[in-house]
Amino acid sequence: MFRLLSLLVAAWLLAACGPAEPWRQESYVFGTRVELAIAGLPEAQARAAGNRVLQEFDRLHRTYHAWQPSELSALNEAIAAGRSHEVSAEFAAYIREAQAVAAAGEHLFDPGIGRLIALWGFHTDEIQARLPDGEALKALIASKPSIADLKLEGRRVSSGNKAVALDFGGYLKGVALDRAVASLKADGIANALVNIGGNVMALGTRDGAGTPWRIGIQHPRPQGVGGAPLATLELKDGEAIGTSGDYHRYFEVAGRRYCHLLDPRTGFPAEATQAVTVLIGPGPAAGMRSDALSKPIFIAGAEWRAMARRLGVAAVLKVGADGTASATPAMQARIKIEVPDLKLAVVQ
Repeated sequence: MFRLLSLLVAAWLLAACGPAEPWRQESYVFGTRVELAIAGLPEAQARAAGNRVLQEFDRLHRTYHAWQPSELSALNEAIAAGRSHEVSAEFAAYIREAQAVAAAGEHLFDPGIGRLIALWGFHTDEIQARLPDGEALKALIASKPSIADLKLEGRRVSSGNKAVALDFGGYLKGVALDRAVASLKADGIANALVNIGGNVMALGTRDGAGTPWRIGIQHPRPQGVGGAPLATLELKDGEAIGTSGDYHRYFEVAGRRYCHLLDPRTGFPAEATQAVTVLIGPGPAAGMRSDALSKPIFIAGAEWRAMARRLGVAAVLKVGADGTASATPAMQARIKIEVPDLKLAVVQ
């Protein structure tokens, strides 16, 4: 069974009513729904700016696709063949940044495990409910692929480990958020909200007059059709929020859920967490950090708080495998719980 659900339950509906509704546009990129809202501008100007953002999203998606022909898949093919490969300056910069992010999180998030992700059946738009071959899985785990195995000399990439294959699925949506906000600012837009499958970044306010963007954080096990969000919060200028959940891409076999968030240490899907949401303050690469840093905190399970500290993430909301919710003080101060009778444990 597979469901693709958005973290952003009803950002537009949750927003406070105002005299002028933002212009909105939707698309489907990165295998998920993308939403743009631009406030305070004539429709023609907002549409032109929004189209430029979506064109950049499409370029990133095609350039770094993990299982269709792309610059990223060409590099993976070269690594598998034992050859070095020259990449673009942009690609080389992304590899270096992803290596640093992976190392900061003790490689619990590691974009070098693309073959492992493929073996579990997540390199497809239509996920099948089947377990990977046991011997193939054991051999791949033993090879310990990691993005740390990649060596860059200028723009030339090589690897001594042929089992490494890049998958930017847990990184690129955040990069796209940062690119979107930079594009909007270049177009003179001061008030916008960008949502890429639940990774959300705010620019200014929803009316240009101080009314904040208000978004919903999806409940990982919503009750009923269109169930209420777990929590809501007001997203400030330059802030980004991202969630990793076991409900985005998963399948079930014999009543057991297998999600796409794999623990590189075991080679199996992480099971101790239903969802982790992180709130990142304004600053360089805030979008990328909101996407990539939720992954090691999710996979860390019981050690999530220590991992958040290691990564410098102050605001975290976690839902454990048993459905209990925990938050850091910084996150507790920002959210409003929307589920009746839900007890939120505040973890220092």
